[in-house]
Amino acid sequence: GGIALIIALLFKRRKTAFAASYIAVSIAALWIAPLFGRTPLPCLTGDSLKMHSPFFCVLNRQYVTPELAEVLTDYDTGFPLLPHLSHNDGRKVDLAFYYMGDQGYLPAITRSPLGYFAFEDGYSTCPGHRLTLRWDMAWLQTLWPAYKPDRPRMQMALNLLAADPRITKIFIEPHLKQSLGATSPKIRFQGCRAARHDDHIHIQL
Repeated sequence: GGIALIIALLFKRRKTAFAASYIAVSIAALWIAPLFGRTPLPCLTGDSLKMHSPFFCVLNRQYVTPELAEVLTDYDTGFPLLPHLSHNDGRKVDLAFYYMGDQGYLPAITRSPLGYFAFEDGYSTCPGHRLTLRWDMAWLQTLWPAYKPDRPRMQMALNLLAADPRITKIFIEPHLKQSLGATSPKIRFQGCRAARHDDHIHIQL
C-alpha cells in the first residue's frame, strides 16, 4: 500500500494511479514474497485450507513462512483469517471455528462474514477498560446466526494442533479451553489487553 501510494503521487489522477499501482504491486508480490521467505496461502481455491474471505487477499494478508504453510497443509481443516498486528512475521495465523446448525455440521460456514467478532458467551475475569483491544462489540452480536461451535471438531482441532511440535502457542479464551476439555500447556490465555479469542483460534510457530 505504501509503495502504491508513492507511485500514485507522481500522477495527477492519484486515485486511479493508486488503484492500478496497488493491483500491480499485489500481483508482483506473489513472485517477490518467496524471495523474502514468505509463501501465499490459497485465496479462492482449496477445499478447506484457504483464506476465509477474498477481502483478506486484497489486503495482501495471506503470506506466511513456508514452515507455517506446511503446518496448515498438514492440518488442512481450518480457515486462516485476517491476522492481527502481531502477525507481521508470517509465523502466526488465525483459524476459524467449526460451527453446526440445526441440521448438523456446516462446512466452510462461520457466524460472521469475516470469521471474527461473533463471540461465544463465557466467564471472563477481565475488567472493563478503555485502553484495550478486547472489544465486546455487543451491538453486532444480534446480527449473527445462532450457530454453535461444533464441539467434537473443535476438540479434535485443539488436540491436533497442541500435539504438533512445530506449534509453540495456541490462544483461546479460558472458558472455551475449559468447556472443550483442552489441557495442553500450549493452549493459553492471550491476556485482557489483546483481542478476544472466543471467535477464532490463534496459532504460532
